[in-house]
Amino acid sequence: MKIIIKRISLFALIFVLMSSLSSCKAIQNANNKQKGAVIGTAGGAIIGAIIGEKAGKGGNGELGAVIGGVVGGTAGVLIGNKMDKQAQEIEEEIPGAVVERVDDGIVITFDENSGVYFATNKYSINADSQSTLDKLSSILKEHPDTNVLVVGHTDSVGAEEYNMTLSKNRANAVTNYFIQTKGLSQFRFSTNWFGEVQPTHDNGTPEGRAKNRRVNVVIVPNEKMIKDAEKEAEEN
Repeated sequence: MKIIIKRISLFALIFVLMSSLSSCKAIQNANNKQKGAVIGTAGGAIIGAIIGEKAGKGGNGELGAVIGGVVGGTAGVLIGNKMDKQAQEIEEEIPGAVVERVDDGIVITFDENSGVYFATNKYSINADSQSTLDKLSSILKEHPDTNVLVVGHTDSVGAEEYNMTLSKNRANAVTNYFIQTKGLSQFRFSTNWFGEVQPTHDNGTPEGRAKNRRVNVVIVPNEKMIKDAEKEAEEN
């Protein structure tokens, strides 16, 4: 499967940004530690890659903190090369996942057909999902100068409020696995959830619902990577 390089027009980007800002009280709901983890590192196009067809309510707000400027110039090229390499490693190690390079970040989509999935009404991580997350954890350890956002979604079966909680629990389960089981730094991670309100496929079909029961993992360069790239660009 080829890595998808997303291109987005200016008008589409503006729409995504406006929709996301109105969807959840993003910045004001995120605490300072969570804001610091991702703010200013990845472009707004990432939001469109994560939330799907519509902007809606849900989550605890960190998704809005992803909005920021894409690093330009030589520093941007250096960062892009590093993120391209990491995306390639993820694709090779986890061939079932959808890996997208969006702006300065990487968006990975896991659904029931691509390595991380949950039993009906459950949020515990099973053995197959652990195997996939173990592979991703190893890559994250090899690239410490990045931060990670985990976003949970469900299909439309069941009550909306229940699904919101379920998506929250699933996103937190993935985040906690990275931190508590694999020993990754908690300061690298933020978590968000949207329940059933951000479908990417038709909830009227079993196939569509299976794809909507998903977790997104977003990887973005942290402040150190950006500063190192800017310094290297100046020296060259």
